[in-house]
Amino acid sequence: MLAAARKDVLLERLRRDGRLVVKDVAAELDLSEDSIRRDLRELDAAGLAVRVYGGALPASPAVADYETRGSVALESKRAVAAAAVQLIAPGMTVLLDGGTTTLALVDALPRTFAGTVITHAPTIAAALLHHEARVFLIGGEVFKHSAVACGAAAVEAAQRVSADVFFLGVTGVHPEAGLTTGDADEAAMKRALAARAAETYVLASEEKVGAASRFGILPLDGVAGVVADIDPADPRAADLRGAGARLLPVPPSS
Repeated sequence: MLAAARKDVLLERLRRDGRLVVKDVAAELDLSEDSIRRDLRELDAAGLAVRVYGGALPASPAVADYETRGSVALESKRAVAAAAVQLIAPGMTVLLDGGTTTLALVDALPRTFAGTVITHAPTIAAALLHHEARVFLIGGEVFKHSAVACGAAAVEAAQRVSADVFFLGVTGVHPEAGLTTGDADEAAMKRALAARAAETYVLASEEKVGAASRFGILPLDGVAGVVADIDPADPRAADLRGAGARLLPVPPSS
């Protein structure tokens, strides 16, 4: 079997099963484990898979740059945002992560919301300029790839705030890898923000469910819930629940 054909088979298995075990695939295809590992290294380098011990997981498409992500799964993001905004009560202090799904949540938030919003994303703060809520912006080095403030200064500033609820943006929600993102500093910042809120909810549009990225943020059972755009009858939903996730329903988009 040619290398290109092998890679196509490996990607299909990742899409179908949500994971790949090297020894199992090697035995099934009657190939050496070294050949499979080499293919997985190349798929990982191309951003098509995430290598883990003994195999690989599907790579998340949500690790693209901010501008590109703005055109991905728009209806799914709006559906997730509409469900998530129901968790916000008047007068709450809300901590918002960066990202395009969070931006959709701001669009869904009534402009008359009488509360406080804290964020480390300049794009989120700017989108709230016409809302009645008080807005506080956490400072630090701005990561242009994702349009958020990260690094030591931002983490230190985050430790001085507290909130009722934090809406966490991720690039992957996987039963084995948990909640992941594509940058180590962003993962650390997200953990710091989650520690400052009474409850944390994950915003998971369709392209993030069942996918994984390189850096872990929190385990699935480390948050209050995952607002995920996935059919409750989808086998992936059962896998996520089995791994400890509390999935919150997302009504179908009209």
